Parts: sequence; C-alpha cells; structure tokens
Amino acid sequence: MSNTPSHPLRRAIFPPKLPTPINPALVKHAQDRANSVQNRISDAITRFAGSMVFVYLHVTWFAVWIIFRIENYPYGLLTMIVSLEAIFLSTFVMISQNRADGKRQIVADQQWKMVQEEDHQNRELLDLSNQILELTKAVHAFAQLTAANGSASGGAAEADHQK
Repeated sequence: MSNTPSHPLRRAIFPPKLPTPINPALVKHAQDRANSVQNRISDAITRFAGSMVFVYLHVTWFAVWIIFRIENYPYGLLTMIVSLEAIFLSTFVMISQNRADGKRQIVADQQWKMVQEEDHQNRELLDLSNQILELTKAVHAFAQLTAANGSASGGAAEADHQK
C-alpha cells in the first residue's frame, strides 16, 4: 500500500482537501487559517465529518452495537454517545459556516474594492473622452476657419494672378 494521496484506499479513508484557492485574498485567508492549530484541527474534523466514510463508519458502529448486543434496548449509552457527538458536530458545522462566511466577506470586500477602482477608472476615461471630444471640435473649427480664410484669400490671390 502506497503512502501517496492518490492511492484509492487513502482517498476512501481520508477525504481530499479542497483545492487551493486562486483568489489572492482567499489564499491569504487560507494561509492565516493554516497558521492556527485549532483551525487546522477543526478543518480536519469538519472535512471528515462531511464525508461518506463518516456515514459508513456510523452505520457499521450502530450495526455492531445492536447486532452484538453491546447494550440492551433502549440503548441508553449509545443514545448518550450519539447525542454528545451531535453536540460536537453541530459546533463544527457552525465553525465551518463561520469560516465560509469569512471567505464570502473577504471575496465581497475584494470585489467592492475592484468595483470602486473600475468606477474611478471609468470616470477618468470619461474625462479623457470629453477632453478628446473638445479637442476634436476645436480642430474641426480651426480647420473650417482655415479653409474659409484660405478660400477667401486664395480667391483674391487668383484674381490678382490673372490680371
């Protein structure tokens, strides 16, 4: 059996980690989370508890508990163990949701900054476009004035030349 993560048994037992984000803000957020031991532990537990291996393990556990009569009906100890597990797992679900909310907030903040930068760039482009329009109008006016003056002086120069 290989120790590489690509081995089928290893993939079945250990759920894969999420791919590394490409958004720079999320990369920084992931690095900040990885620096905390508590975050790494909660991420690992959440990843495992959200896997099919977790479901299969519990189905097997409950079946063994009932079939081999580890405890008589109504399974008070099993009920207490499962209740405690549910309390802890619900806490990990909340941690996971808080983490997801943090990621969404980071992305939303980054998008808002980008929208503000794009708005600023658009205003600058509109200002430049308006300046180009004014310069174009001035050039056309100057060209028309020059053409009008040139034809008036050019007509007089032709008349003088023919004499």
